[in-house]
Amino acid sequence: MSNAKDRNSSLNLRTRGDAGPGQVVLVLQGGGALGSYQAGVYQALHEAGIEPDWIIGTSIGAINASLIAGNSPQHRLSRLREFWKRMEQSPVWSFRDVFPGFNDKLSYWSTVTSGIPGFFRPNPLAHAGDSYPLGADKAGYYSTAPLERTLAELVDFDLVNNCSLRLTVGAAHVRTSQMRYFDSRDIRLGVRHIMASGALPPAFPAVRIDGEFYWDGGILSNTPTEAVFDDNPRRDSLIFAVHLWNPHGAEPTTMAEVLNRHKDVQYSSRILSHVARQQQAHRLRHVINELVARLPEAERNSEAVRELASYGCPTRMHVVRLLAPQLDHETHTKDIDFSPSGIMKRWDAGYTHTKAVLQRAPWIGEFDPLSGVILHEQMATMPQAAE
Repeated sequence: MSNAKDRNSSLNLRTRGDAGPGQVVLVLQGGGALGSYQAGVYQALHEAGIEPDWIIGTSIGAINASLIAGNSPQHRLSRLREFWKRMEQSPVWSFRDVFPGFNDKLSYWSTVTSGIPGFFRPNPLAHAGDSYPLGADKAGYYSTAPLERTLAELVDFDLVNNCSLRLTVGAAHVRTSQMRYFDSRDIRLGVRHIMASGALPPAFPAVRIDGEFYWDGGILSNTPTEAVFDDNPRRDSLIFAVHLWNPHGAEPTTMAEVLNRHKDVQYSSRILSHVARQQQAHRLRHVINELVARLPEAERNSEAVRELASYGCPTRMHVVRLLAPQLDHETHTKDIDFSPSGIMKRWDAGYTHTKAVLQRAPWIGEFDPLSGVILHEQMATMPQAAE
């Protein structure tokens, strides 16, 4: 794609219609191996000349977010490719032609027993007994020291903290069960903040930051769109919210389907109800603005009315919800499917889906002036790929 076309795509995103959509925010949900879909989403945005102003992530979403924020725009895509190449779990022996799908099972068992060289490795002492004193920073079935080295190689944290692109990652405070968002606008971020956001128990141990331990933010809120809604000050925003777990699904009839559906329900994080509540709250803020505008000027300038008017807000947020499709014969082990074919299919799905959404640009048009949060549901279908 030519540079001129890239510039035009970005210009259209920001200025078509009566007003531009404001800051571009990329929100990345947690989901392990499913996160390769997010890399495809970013590739489509990047090729269209659209770079986020703010990126928010939890778990694998925080890792992808750091790879984007911690590299200059011309290197972001290559760093994502390098990371996901390192994540591939290829079996030593190949039975692809003899037993279709068997390679993926070998990849799964290889991941469980041996880990992934650039991500995590087994912690043998974790099997010494439930009461064995491992210590808080080693209490997990795997060590994530390999991930720390990988991120140190692929992410420039000096660039992250220059804040040319704002980065926010979510983690769960172990001692208080409170969600904590570490934000490059407010503090200096480092590799341990990203590690904390992805420290999913009991697989991975908690990560200590400033004397406190943190686990994967996904155990409290796996869809960190709330960070945009709660930001101060609020700004007009075009939010690409990339979701990896499907909140809708068929009734399970087998134990395998129960396990699969359970993960989707658990990690989809009630995003639709969150957005619905924000739509109500923002509508009320817009109603307050309308009511204040109808008052005589003398009353509008009174101290009491000014205080009441402060509860209003003119901002508008378009939430473009990109929902990853399911692979054929997907199981509850999908989040550790680091097979080359699984990574490739999900990456391609994210890329194809986002390109189609950018063509439609659903955030452009006429909308209810009282609507402060507008949700655009964008479902995807899985493209066919050769085995």
